[in-house]
Amino acid sequence: GEGWLIFALPPAEMGIHPGDGRFVERLANHEISGSVIYLMCDDLGATMESLKSKGAETTEIVQAGWGITTTVRLPGGGGLGLYQPRHATALDLGRS
Repeated sequence: GEGWLIFALPPAEMGIHPGDGRFVERLANHEISGSVIYLMCDDLGATMESLKSKGAETTEIVQAGWGITTTVRLPGGGGLGLYQPRHATALDLGRS
């Protein structure tokens, strides 16, 4: 994936991207790298509508070079990324 580590995890994939060292958490007096999680979907608009029908809140759609994305608000106040890719997925790489 153009230098990114991307692993097929059917029916999902996981991308490992380099960081700049500033996203660190302290747990049990140890520094550990933080992480950001995005769930991937085939149709962002339809997925957002489905989530909204169940009471979930999402942010506006943002255009990124790698896809279109939103954030799903979590009950604890944080957010979970949700996106529709514009790139080939790791699952597509093994298909003929």
